[in-house]
Amino acid sequence: METLLLPFSPRFIVLTICAVVTALLIGIGIADRKIFDILLIPILIFGALTLLGVRDLLQKGHAVLRNYPISAHMRFLLEEIRPEMRQYFFESEKDGMPFSRDTRSLVYQRAKMQLDKRPFGTQEDVYREGYEWMHHSVSPKSHATERFRITIGGPDCTKPYSASVFNISAMSFGALSPNAVRALNAGAKKGGFAHDTGEGGFSPYHQEMGGDIIWEIGSGYFGCRHLDGTFDPEAFARVAGQDQIKMVELKISQGAKPGHGGVLPAAKVSEEISKIRGVAMGEDCISPASHRAFSTPVGMMQFIAEMRRLSGGKPAGFKLCIGHRWEFLAICKAMLETGIYPDFIVVDGNEGGTGAAPLEFMDHLGMPMREGVNFVHNALVGINARDRIKVGASGKIATAFDMARAMAIGADWCNSARGFMFSLGCIQSLSCHTDRCPTGVATQDPTRARALYVPLKIDRVHNYHHATLHSLTELIAAAGLEHPQQLRPIHFNQRTSTTQVRSFAQLYPALRPGELLEGTEDPRFRDAWQMARADTFQPAL
Repeated sequence: METLLLPFSPRFIVLTICAVVTALLIGIGIADRKIFDILLIPILIFGALTLLGVRDLLQKGHAVLRNYPISAHMRFLLEEIRPEMRQYFFESEKDGMPFSRDTRSLVYQRAKMQLDKRPFGTQEDVYREGYEWMHHSVSPKSHATERFRITIGGPDCTKPYSASVFNISAMSFGALSPNAVRALNAGAKKGGFAHDTGEGGFSPYHQEMGGDIIWEIGSGYFGCRHLDGTFDPEAFARVAGQDQIKMVELKISQGAKPGHGGVLPAAKVSEEISKIRGVAMGEDCISPASHRAFSTPVGMMQFIAEMRRLSGGKPAGFKLCIGHRWEFLAICKAMLETGIYPDFIVVDGNEGGTGAAPLEFMDHLGMPMREGVNFVHNALVGINARDRIKVGASGKIATAFDMARAMAIGADWCNSARGFMFSLGCIQSLSCHTDRCPTGVATQDPTRARALYVPLKIDRVHNYHHATLHSLTELIAAAGLEHPQQLRPIHFNQRTSTTQVRSFAQLYPALRPGELLEGTEDPRFRDAWQMARADTFQPAL
């Protein structure tokens, strides 16, 4: 009896109704030929739904469809639009990840030079654990008129670069559309700041606009490789010698997926990408997890020295997300042993973004940016090398407060990727990895990329940079300072519970100059320093 009543159960009633209505309409149409044409469209609709329901019953891939034919498709539809529904209707101003609606709105307003003020007081819970603030002075300074800049280049660099303290972080052509690269680079040129190419190569779209370039090369050596994937020094020298390229950067790892290589399938290696990256058509484009040009800390320093020589004396450095502490300290020991020092180090954090990464890597691998920046800063202080190496910070930086906070704990300058993507019109649809970016930023589909109108977006990239630096000048002046390099951990506090507050100086204690050389007892460094070896990345146990 239960089996006979099953078609009328809530699970199957939609299919039953569609089948019955289809049969009734067909019967009425046959009985009265005059109205058959009128009934044809409803017959087709209900008939199609009936066939869909039968297919749902018979397919084996989705259990929910077998149990709820037709009606279960509503679940998939709602699941598909769930992110948009949450973003448009249910997020508060402080909700939303990776970036809150408030932060995204701030970038949009600054990019469009619209009013970026907020009414009626903060929406932050200033008594929640983790809330942070910056101290102001009762004797604030006048706002600085200069656009904050720093000089990057140590004693071994013959062509130092005067860089803005706020630049575009590494994003490759291929991940970004041609129009996005054009707009970013032209905006950088207009605002006098730098644009990091990412490891995808120095493309014609970077060259076309003439903005200052930081050329990043990764383990795939794209744009400077032999066909077998090994480093090609002659090709590197040809590209790095161009005037538009101001610094050369070796990518050791990135925040969102440290220690993870990548593969661009052969089917996606277009003729254009083949030419730019220097890879063969019809073969997978492989970016290995580790470098082949060196395998030890000493070898890494020698390779950076070679990059500096081949580029004609331009600043040469590396980017990484901190993992094993002893590995970075091994690099420090290699600096001391060889006498070779990079001109800069960019510290990425595990909160950094990427077009696509495994969830476990994105959520749980690598050191967060602030801890990483402070660790690198202290390590360089501890070996008496901090004055010759500049430190950049990259990881979820979008506002002037983000910059000031990073610079207080050790950074000389900051890079932003997603902040500048927002200035191009990115709406955080989280579809970067699908090639279906709704705003034409992260796609190689020309029909989607055309939506990004380059002349307009150039101004918005420039405006965002200009307005963010203006806000930074206001913060610095309010603190009674004249330059962000004067920021120190004592200028910031963090609430560690509802009744306790600690300064950043307590949260991020400093090493003394030369302390690692003398023998430190700081638990953050003592054991890792003893484990570090200049001749290998493996620990001395």
